[in-house]
Amino acid sequence: MADERTYPQRPYLAVSAAIFRNSNVLVVRRARSPALNLYTLPGGAVELGESLTDAVVREVREETSLSIEPVTLAGHREVIARDAQGRIERHFVILCFAAR
Repeated sequence: MADERTYPQRPYLAVSAAIFRNSNVLVVRRARSPALNLYTLPGGAVELGESLTDAVVREVREETSLSIEPVTLAGHREVIARDAQGRIERHFVILCFAAR
């Protein structure tokens, strides 16, 4: 199913969280396309007017029911997916937070 993030006019900003407890980090299995059934860090798109830390707290709560404390920005990842014709199908800039 296509949405506004498919064949976008601009990159989309997203956040994720590497949630640490003791020596473990939480990963989730994606329940929807794209990347259905792949394991990843929980997260999602930043909403208009939402701070980055508020976005990561909200996304993690929506996906896992966990309350987290973002500690620091840990890095970023850029995802650019092209279709068979070479057109940009998806483009995300993902800021990853370390959290507990």
